[in-house]
Amino acid sequence: MGVAAFDVENGAEKRHFIDETGAVPAETFEIGDTLYARLQRLAGRARIEQRGIERVPENERTDKSLAKVGTLWLSANMVVSTFAIGALSNSVFHLGFVDAVLTIFFINLLGITPVCFWSTFGPRFGLRQMVLSRYYFGFHGVKIIAIFNILACVGWSAVNVIKFSNIPMGFGSSEAGSVLSLSASVFGFATGWTSYAADYTVYQPVNTGRTKVFLWTFAGLAFPLLFTEMLGAAVITAIVNTPDYAVAYKDDHVGGLLAEVLVPPLGRFGEFCLVVLALSIIANNCPNIYSVSLTVQIIGRWTQNVPRFLWTFVSTLVYCAIAIPGYSHFESVLENFMLLIAYWLAIYQGISLSEHFIFKRGYLGYAVEIYDQPSKLPPGFAAIAAFCIGIFGAVMGMAQVWFVGPIGKKIGDPKSGGDVGFELAFAFSAISYIGFRWVEFRRFGR
Repeated sequence: MGVAAFDVENGAEKRHFIDETGAVPAETFEIGDTLYARLQRLAGRARIEQRGIERVPENERTDKSLAKVGTLWLSANMVVSTFAIGALSNSVFHLGFVDAVLTIFFINLLGITPVCFWSTFGPRFGLRQMVLSRYYFGFHGVKIIAIFNILACVGWSAVNVIKFSNIPMGFGSSEAGSVLSLSASVFGFATGWTSYAADYTVYQPVNTGRTKVFLWTFAGLAFPLLFTEMLGAAVITAIVNTPDYAVAYKDDHVGGLLAEVLVPPLGRFGEFCLVVLALSIIANNCPNIYSVSLTVQIIGRWTQNVPRFLWTFVSTLVYCAIAIPGYSHFESVLENFMLLIAYWLAIYQGISLSEHFIFKRGYLGYAVEIYDQPSKLPPGFAAIAAFCIGIFGAVMGMAQVWFVGPIGKKIGDPKSGGDVGFELAFAFSAISYIGFRWVEFRRFGR
């Protein structure tokens, strides 16, 4: 079954056919007298979204407001955690303000581009990001990627809770290493939404222009990331000449620094602003927990048969429990976690972009009707092999507190090194995937 639609792009209008195979109407979730159906009816009465990873039919893609896409990302990123990423520039990496600002600017633009790109897939196919990933990693291989994504969603939410708890109610070769290490943290934060990107555009009509989706997503991400991280870099740099800032930061980390900046000059209003900043963490956690419930459903048929709101509830309990031990180590937790995010998503991007541009040759290479048919999707062997080689690349270039790779040691201070893990992870995974995928396609024909 299919429907005709118009694809509007750069002023041109092209008529094309939409295959609705595999699309699941919303009313089917409530049919029957099973526990699943009763819970879904309960969710419907509470106006909780019932749909999981099932493809969205064209007649249910009725949200034409692209401004919502932009403001979603703006609200999720204009938060205290973004400020804290900028503050790492001096507190952890000891960079001057100009170096920090240039790094923040260019690396953020690099990091958000994949998020904007994959956001354009939602209207086109009506599929969530992890479901789209089956076209790169295969029906079963994507389950490994899903586990990484679950860890990222829950882990990032836990980092945000730690940040909430902390709010009280150079020059020479070493500089190169610091710039690269800050770049990895900034990249990890900016590109961290890649594995969720299409989740938030699946209700846009299929004829929504891809350029418009890309630009609204870009604006919604770029403004809060650049402004808030640069603000964090500016304030943390000011502690050099402001003893009160230095004391506050030493005692209570970024939360104490914000309190010292706001409360003395603004009094009660400053305290109110602190509360608002603390609550902004909720906006950052919403996409994480929304998408983790979708990702859990990728793991198996049984997880898909559990209503999504239950997975959201369980995930919330888990990330709150994880956050408790990390209360007093926010900066180190944030830095290390962002680097790990950068590594795994660079591998994901290296494989997915290679498949999209070289093997699928664009959007027309996707047979959307096979999204839930394991025998017709790629086997996934090439992707998993390339993923492992990407991990090897990340290890070679990483510069973590607990390990500095042999290539990372060559950059900057030999003791701390400079992190080039995400760059090597991308290169190793992309190059190896192209070779493996060619062999896989010749062998299996899919």
